[in-house]
Amino acid sequence: MDATLITPVADDRRFLRNLISVMAVVLVAGFVAQFALGRSSFSAPTIVHAHAIVFMGWVAITLAQSWLVAAGNVATHRKLGQLAVVWSIGLLILGPLVTIATIQTARTPFFFQPQHFLIANPLTLIGFAGLFFAAIVLRRRSDWHARLHVGAFVLLMGPGFGRLLPMPFLPPYAFETACLVALIFPVFGIIRDWRVHGRPHPAWFWGIGVLLVVTLLARVIGFSPIGEAVYAAVTAGTGMAGTDGLAFPPPPPGPM
Repeated sequence: MDATLITPVADDRRFLRNLISVMAVVLVAGFVAQFALGRSSFSAPTIVHAHAIVFMGWVAITLAQSWLVAAGNVATHRKLGQLAVVWSIGLLILGPLVTIATIQTARTPFFFQPQHFLIANPLTLIGFAGLFFAAIVLRRRSDWHARLHVGAFVLLMGPGFGRLLPMPFLPPYAFETACLVALIFPVFGIIRDWRVHGRPHPAWFWGIGVLLVVTLLARVIGFSPIGEAVYAAVTAGTGMAGTDGLAFPPPPPGPM
Protein backbone atom coordinates (compact mmCIF):
# COMPACT_ATOMS: atom_id res chain seq x y z
CA MET A 1 0.00 0.00 0.00
CA ASP A 2 1.24 3.50 -0.84
CA ALA A 3 2.20 5.14 2.43
CA THR A 4 1.53 8.61 1.05
CA LEU A 5 -2.08 7.90 0.15
CA ILE A 6 -4.82 9.27 2.35
CA THR A 7 -8.17 7.79 1.46
CA PRO A 8 -10.55 10.63 0.52
CA VAL A 9 -13.73 10.89 2.54
CA ALA A 10 -16.74 13.16 2.22
CA ASP A 11 -15.47 15.30 5.09
CA ASP A 12 -12.26 15.94 3.13
CA ARG A 13 -14.25 17.27 0.23
CA ARG A 14 -16.31 19.54 2.45
CA PHE A 15 -13.24 20.81 4.28
CA LEU A 16 -11.40 21.59 1.04
CA ARG A 17 -14.51 23.26 -0.36
CA ASN A 18 -14.76 25.48 2.71
CA LEU A 19 -11.03 26.25 2.65
CA ILE A 20 -11.14 27.30 -1.01
CA SER A 21 -14.30 29.33 -0.35
CA VAL A 22 -12.52 31.33 2.35
CA MET A 23 -9.55 31.86 0.04
CA ALA A 24 -11.85 33.15 -2.71
CA VAL A 25 -13.55 35.53 -0.29
CA VAL A 26 -10.17 36.93 0.79
CA LEU A 27 -9.13 37.51 -2.82
CA VAL A 28 -12.35 39.23 -3.80
CA ALA A 29 -12.42 41.25 -0.57
CA GLY A 30 -8.99 42.66 -1.30
CA PHE A 31 -10.06 44.05 -4.67
CA VAL A 32 -13.44 45.26 -3.41
CA ALA A 33 -11.83 47.05 -0.46
CA GLN A 34 -9.42 48.95 -2.72
CA PHE A 35 -12.24 49.95 -5.05
CA ALA A 36 -14.41 51.09 -2.14
CA LEU A 37 -11.56 53.20 -0.79
CA GLY A 38 -11.08 54.86 -4.16
CA ARG A 39 -7.60 53.42 -4.68
CA SER A 40 -8.55 51.57 -7.85
CA SER A 41 -10.95 52.33 -10.65
CA PHE A 42 -12.11 51.18 -14.05
CA SER A 43 -9.81 53.68 -15.77
CA ALA A 44 -6.92 51.21 -15.88
CA PRO A 45 -5.42 50.16 -19.26
CA THR A 46 -7.22 47.50 -21.29
CA ILE A 47 -4.65 44.82 -20.50
CA VAL A 48 -5.30 45.29 -16.80
CA HIS A 49 -9.03 44.72 -17.34
CA ALA A 50 -8.30 41.64 -19.45
CA HIS A 51 -6.07 40.23 -16.72
CA ALA A 52 -8.68 41.01 -14.07
CA ILE A 53 -11.35 39.12 -16.02
CA VAL A 54 -9.12 36.09 -16.48
CA PHE A 55 -7.90 36.18 -12.87
CA MET A 56 -11.36 36.47 -11.36
CA GLY A 57 -12.61 33.88 -13.82
CA TRP A 58 -9.97 31.54 -12.44
CA VAL A 59 -11.16 32.20 -8.90
CA ALA A 60 -14.72 31.40 -9.99
CA ILE A 61 -13.63 28.18 -11.73
CA THR A 62 -11.63 27.02 -8.70
CA LEU A 63 -14.51 27.78 -6.38
CA ALA A 64 -17.01 26.03 -8.63
CA GLN A 65 -14.78 22.96 -8.88
CA SER A 66 -14.57 22.60 -5.10
CA TRP A 67 -18.34 22.86 -4.72
CA LEU A 68 -19.01 20.39 -7.54
CA VAL A 69 -16.76 17.77 -5.95
CA ALA A 70 -18.25 18.32 -2.51
CA ALA A 71 -21.70 17.77 -4.02
CA GLY A 72 -20.54 14.58 -5.73
CA ASN A 73 -20.98 16.01 -9.22
CA VAL A 74 -17.78 14.49 -10.59
CA ALA A 75 -18.89 14.48 -14.25
CA THR A 76 -19.38 18.25 -14.39
CA HIS A 77 -16.20 18.71 -12.36
CA ARG A 78 -14.22 16.88 -15.03
CA LYS A 79 -15.78 18.88 -17.86
CA LEU A 80 -15.04 22.15 -16.10
CA GLY A 81 -11.52 20.88 -15.47
CA GLN A 82 -10.93 20.85 -19.23
CA LEU A 83 -11.90 24.52 -19.36
CA ALA A 84 -9.62 25.19 -16.39
CA VAL A 85 -6.60 23.89 -18.30
CA VAL A 86 -7.30 26.28 -21.19
CA TRP A 87 -8.11 29.15 -18.82
CA SER A 88 -4.84 28.68 -16.94
CA ILE A 89 -2.93 29.34 -20.16
CA GLY A 90 -4.58 32.75 -20.41
CA LEU A 91 -3.59 33.44 -16.82
CA LEU A 92 0.01 32.46 -17.53
CA ILE A 93 0.14 34.75 -20.58
CA LEU A 94 -1.65 37.81 -19.24
CA GLY A 95 0.06 37.76 -15.84
CA PRO A 96 3.57 38.55 -17.17
CA LEU A 97 2.16 40.92 -19.82
CA VAL A 98 0.34 43.06 -17.27
CA THR A 99 3.45 43.06 -15.04
CA ILE A 100 5.59 44.29 -17.94
CA ALA A 101 3.01 46.96 -18.78
CA THR A 102 2.97 48.07 -15.15
CA ILE A 103 6.74 48.45 -15.11
CA GLN A 104 6.93 50.24 -18.45
CA THR A 105 4.26 52.80 -17.52
CA ALA A 106 5.69 53.55 -14.05
CA ARG A 107 2.66 52.09 -12.29
CA THR A 108 4.50 49.78 -9.90
CA PRO A 109 3.00 50.15 -6.39
CA PHE A 110 5.29 52.38 -4.34
CA PHE A 111 5.99 49.68 -1.74
CA PHE A 112 7.52 47.34 -4.36
CA GLN A 113 10.87 47.71 -6.10
CA PRO A 114 10.12 47.51 -9.85
CA GLN A 115 12.99 45.16 -10.67
CA HIS A 116 12.01 42.73 -7.91
CA PHE A 117 8.33 43.03 -8.84
CA LEU A 118 9.16 42.24 -12.48
CA ILE A 119 10.89 39.00 -11.52
CA ALA A 120 8.66 37.94 -8.61
CA ASN A 121 5.30 38.03 -10.38
CA PRO A 122 6.21 35.66 -13.25
CA LEU A 123 8.05 33.32 -10.87
CA THR A 124 4.93 33.12 -8.71
CA LEU A 125 2.94 32.11 -11.79
CA ILE A 126 5.53 29.47 -12.65
CA GLY A 127 5.11 28.02 -9.16
CA PHE A 128 1.33 28.09 -9.62
CA ALA A 129 1.64 26.32 -12.98
CA GLY A 130 3.88 23.62 -11.55
CA LEU A 131 1.43 22.76 -8.79
CA PHE A 132 -1.61 23.05 -11.05
CA PHE A 133 -0.29 20.72 -13.72
CA ALA A 134 1.02 18.32 -11.08
CA ALA A 135 -2.56 18.17 -9.79
CA ILE A 136 -3.75 17.38 -13.31
CA VAL A 137 -1.21 14.57 -13.68
CA LEU A 138 -2.36 13.14 -10.32
CA ARG A 139 -6.07 13.62 -11.03
CA ARG A 140 -6.81 9.93 -10.37
CA ARG A 141 -5.40 10.27 -6.86
CA SER A 142 -7.96 12.63 -5.44
CA ASP A 143 -6.14 13.19 -2.15
CA TRP A 144 -3.10 14.58 -3.99
CA HIS A 145 -5.17 16.20 -6.73
CA ALA A 146 -7.29 18.33 -4.41
CA ARG A 147 -4.50 19.43 -2.09
CA LEU A 148 -2.16 20.36 -4.93
CA HIS A 149 -4.92 22.51 -6.39
CA VAL A 150 -5.20 24.29 -3.04
CA GLY A 151 -1.42 24.78 -3.11
CA ALA A 152 -1.65 26.28 -6.60
CA PHE A 153 -4.41 28.62 -5.43
CA VAL A 154 -2.23 29.70 -2.49
CA LEU A 155 0.38 30.93 -5.00
CA LEU A 156 -2.24 33.37 -6.32
CA MET A 157 -3.27 34.78 -2.95
CA GLY A 158 -0.66 37.55 -2.85
CA PRO A 159 -2.78 40.13 -4.72
CA GLY A 160 -5.67 39.59 -2.32
CA PHE A 161 -3.64 39.87 0.87
CA GLY A 162 -1.61 42.69 -0.67
CA ARG A 163 -4.78 44.75 -0.86
CA LEU A 164 -5.80 44.00 2.73
CA LEU A 165 -2.47 44.31 4.55
CA PRO A 166 -0.85 47.66 5.49
CA MET A 167 1.58 47.41 2.59
CA PRO A 168 3.13 50.90 2.91
CA PHE A 169 4.56 49.81 6.26
CA LEU A 170 6.03 46.53 5.03
CA PRO A 171 8.94 47.41 2.67
CA PRO A 172 11.47 46.11 1.89
CA TYR A 173 9.67 42.77 2.35
CA ALA A 174 6.17 43.79 1.29
CA PHE A 175 5.99 41.29 -1.57
CA GLU A 176 7.19 38.41 0.59
CA THR A 177 4.76 39.31 3.37
CA ALA A 178 1.74 39.40 1.05
CA CYS A 179 2.68 35.99 -0.36
CA LEU A 180 3.74 34.21 2.81
CA VAL A 181 0.69 35.21 4.86
CA ALA A 182 -1.22 32.85 2.57
CA LEU A 183 0.62 29.94 4.19
CA ILE A 184 -2.09 30.06 6.83
CA PHE A 185 -4.29 28.02 4.46
CA PRO A 186 -2.02 24.98 3.98
CA VAL A 187 -1.23 25.14 7.69
CA PHE A 188 -4.96 24.77 8.38
CA GLY A 189 -4.92 21.80 6.01
CA ILE A 190 -1.99 20.22 7.85
CA ILE A 191 -3.65 20.63 11.24
CA ARG A 192 -6.94 19.27 9.95
CA ASP A 193 -5.31 16.22 8.31
CA TRP A 194 -3.37 15.53 11.48
CA ARG A 195 -6.55 15.52 13.52
CA VAL A 196 -8.67 13.50 11.07
CA HIS A 197 -6.12 11.18 9.44
CA GLY A 198 -3.42 11.05 12.09
CA ARG A 199 -0.81 12.71 9.87
CA PRO A 200 -0.60 15.56 7.38
CA HIS A 201 -0.70 14.78 3.70
CA PRO A 202 2.66 15.39 1.93
CA ALA A 203 0.93 17.46 -0.77
CA TRP A 204 0.63 20.31 1.73
CA PHE A 205 4.41 20.40 2.11
CA TRP A 206 4.91 20.42 -1.65
CA GLY A 207 2.67 23.48 -1.87
CA ILE A 208 4.46 25.22 0.99
CA GLY A 209 7.86 24.30 -0.44
CA VAL A 210 7.05 25.70 -3.88
CA LEU A 211 5.88 28.99 -2.38
CA LEU A 212 9.01 29.31 -0.24
CA VAL A 213 11.35 28.46 -3.11
CA VAL A 214 9.63 30.86 -5.52
CA THR A 215 9.72 33.67 -2.96
CA LEU A 216 13.41 33.11 -2.26
CA LEU A 217 14.32 32.83 -5.95
CA ALA A 218 12.46 36.04 -6.72
CA ARG A 219 14.60 37.97 -4.25
CA VAL A 220 17.85 36.32 -5.29
CA ILE A 221 17.27 36.82 -9.03
CA GLY A 222 15.54 40.17 -8.65
CA PHE A 223 18.57 41.65 -6.90
CA SER A 224 21.14 40.02 -9.17
CA PRO A 225 22.73 41.11 -12.47
CA ILE A 226 20.17 38.86 -14.18
CA GLY A 227 17.33 40.86 -12.68
CA GLU A 228 19.07 44.09 -13.66
CA ALA A 229 19.46 42.88 -17.26
CA VAL A 230 15.81 41.80 -17.48
CA TYR A 231 14.68 45.16 -16.09
CA ALA A 232 16.86 47.03 -18.59
CA ALA A 233 15.49 44.97 -21.48
CA VAL A 234 11.86 45.49 -20.43
CA THR A 235 12.22 49.23 -19.90
CA ALA A 236 14.32 49.90 -23.02
CA GLY A 237 12.66 52.51 -25.22
CA THR A 238 10.18 53.54 -22.51
CA GLY A 239 10.09 56.40 -20.06
CA MET A 240 11.55 54.07 -17.43
CA ALA A 241 14.72 53.36 -19.45
CA GLY A 242 17.87 54.02 -17.46
CA THR A 243 16.07 54.23 -14.12
CA ASP A 244 17.16 52.36 -11.01
CA GLY A 245 15.00 49.26 -10.86
CA LEU A 246 15.68 48.77 -7.16
CA ALA A 247 14.57 52.26 -6.16
CA PHE A 248 11.11 52.42 -4.59
CA PRO A 249 8.70 54.51 -6.67
CA PRO A 250 7.40 57.67 -5.02
CA PRO A 251 4.07 57.31 -3.22
CA PRO A 252 1.03 58.87 -4.87
CA PRO A 253 0.30 62.47 -3.89
CA GLY A 254 -1.88 62.86 -0.85
CA PRO A 255 -5.22 64.69 -0.77
CA MET A 256 -5.00 68.42 -1.41
